[in-house]
Amino acid sequence: MCYSIPGKVVRIEGRNVTVEYFGEPRRAISEMRDLAVGDYVYAQGGFVIQRIPPSEADSVLAFWKETFFELQERDLQLSRLHLDGTSIDRSLLSLFDRALEERPVTDDDLERLLSLETPAEVDYLFRVANFLRHKRQGNSCCVHGIIEFSSHCSGACLYCGLTAGNTALPRYRLDRDSLLNTVREAVETWGFKTLVLQSGEDAGRSLDEIVEIIGEIKARWPLLLFISVGEIGIDGLRRCYEAGARGLLMRFETSNPDLYARVRPGRRLEDRLSQLRAAREMGYLVITGGLVGLPGQTARDLVGDIRTAVSLQPDMFSFGPLVPHPATPLAATPAAGTLMTRKLMAACRIAEPRDTRLVVTTAFETLEPRAREMGLTAGANSLMLNLTPETVRPAYDLYPGRAHVNESVASQIEDALALLNRLGRAPTDLGAGNGLGIGGAEASETAR
Repeated sequence: MCYSIPGKVVRIEGRNVTVEYFGEPRRAISEMRDLAVGDYVYAQGGFVIQRIPPSEADSVLAFWKETFFELQERDLQLSRLHLDGTSIDRSLLSLFDRALEERPVTDDDLERLLSLETPAEVDYLFRVANFLRHKRQGNSCCVHGIIEFSSHCSGACLYCGLTAGNTALPRYRLDRDSLLNTVREAVETWGFKTLVLQSGEDAGRSLDEIVEIIGEIKARWPLLLFISVGEIGIDGLRRCYEAGARGLLMRFETSNPDLYARVRPGRRLEDRLSQLRAAREMGYLVITGGLVGLPGQTARDLVGDIRTAVSLQPDMFSFGPLVPHPATPLAATPAAGTLMTRKLMAACRIAEPRDTRLVVTTAFETLEPRAREMGLTAGANSLMLNLTPETVRPAYDLYPGRAHVNESVASQIEDALALLNRLGRAPTDLGAGNGLGIGGAEASETAR
């Protein structure tokens, strides 16, 4: 569990440590050689990233002590199950009961959940997913920052606005200093402790440069760093890991190999999956998932997507709707339904209730203004905020009307924290200095 709340190290066994938060033990991995029992640390995604002085820890914990339990109680109340006297088919109730008991569900079960249309049944699906999220993962909600540092891409994906065939798109590539300044602001001004560096498959920036930038970021700032730069090969993944990257965001998009070959010409699904498996073996935290609404995609394909995602043992699922871009071959494809996207998220939580987080994607937010709340109440427990410099953000044109393109970082943080407060979620990965903590500007000076 990745709280941006300091915890106290109570046990060390090699690289494995136990960190205690308000009496709750959490396991983490430490790469610090001189860590000692009694030290206060920040941990992200299961990695200890920073040791802090006891005085700093005390001031942060003093703020969180009361707020932490208030949020827990609010989430508990909102995650309770209520049938409200509504009649639901007995066989469906039996399916839900098995899910609540965390017994395995079949492919037919998952397909049935995706086919639900009756409002009462759909609502109960979301309630069950939200209950399981609370039961197994509590009220924490990761809030990561994403920096899109290049819109250049050599790929030819039929669904993506960055495709090389979109010659009308103005391209940009943040130079080293601009990228480092963006990271500095994210960490030192806004207090982020987990960042995702994302770009297209940019042939104009070598792997050597990416590795060098990762190393420099890790040398300067204590944070958990994800990369999302497309397929760089197993050796490339290894080099990035050795430089300090500890997370990989790479979706497989669809588990149907024929459909994959159609929407990603010249690419093989197995190559993508092999890199995801290799990344997991290396020790990467993996975020993966697929697209909802690809032409020719069936409900059974979506079930396969859930099963494939679960089999990869990721740390976070990412499933988002197709939002067609007018400059791509799929321009005439209808946008995916928000209801199906939300049902898929809930079904994914039911298929894997225990350890894996589930993010509300920006594509979902683009189609539905209330997507964050809808996702967070259907099994999700992670958000990503866009930290890309506002001057170039519109040129990262994955799809039209992308959410948050014109919103300042301060506004995004304020909105996210207000929502999490209302839902009783403890925001993680946002540290001190953002001036917008749950307790208001004054209280948040010590909130991490």
